[in-house]
Amino acid sequence: MFTGLISDVGHVVSITGDDRLRRVVIESAYDPATIALGASIACSGPCLTAVEIAPHGTGCRFSIDAAAETLARTTLGTWGEGTRINLERSLKIGDELGGHLVTGHVDGVSEIVSREEVTEADSPWGASTRFTLRAPSEIARFIAEKGSVCLDGTSLTVNTVDGDLFSVLLIPHSLAVTTWGERRTGDRVNLEVDLIARYAARLTEARPQTSAKSDIS
Repeated sequence: MFTGLISDVGHVVSITGDDRLRRVVIESAYDPATIALGASIACSGPCLTAVEIAPHGTGCRFSIDAAAETLARTTLGTWGEGTRINLERSLKIGDELGGHLVTGHVDGVSEIVSREEVTEADSPWGASTRFTLRAPSEIARFIAEKGSVCLDGTSLTVNTVDGDLFSVLLIPHSLAVTTWGERRTGDRVNLEVDLIARYAARLTEARPQTSAKSDIS
């Protein structure tokens, strides 16, 4: 379980394997002594398992294995050497829940339709950047205005919704400490919808349908 608050931006050092299974080595500022073998780390959204950890400089290099399902359903299949990755360690009991509950189970890939700089005069929150994205049609119904989404591992508030399009605003700090400062129109990002919205919809769908009865005299 995660919160969508990025704690480091790492980068891909090497990738080996094929479309059935790839091993990705990621360099990070994390202290290797604090990462147990088998630990879960959210890597730009997907929850992945650290299968090797080694000290490197003042940080570490850790390896993850990505199977065919992960490669097909996330952006991980497009990563290459040098790709920068939003990282978050798994939530511990007692940690501050500053974002929202994130599982690291990516629902699909969303495309950035536009990036717009919002001036301080146009925004009550000051200067920021608005991203408009298109969600896959089967996922769009889970996205609600003022609700939460996780995009490339980052917890964000939905500002507007229009069909399968939705927008989010990022402040300069968020752009600086994540990979979002690099994102441009046409980029694809990993999308995880809000956990509560997903289960609420499933419960509604599973509820028995009752038909109204009318008296005939």
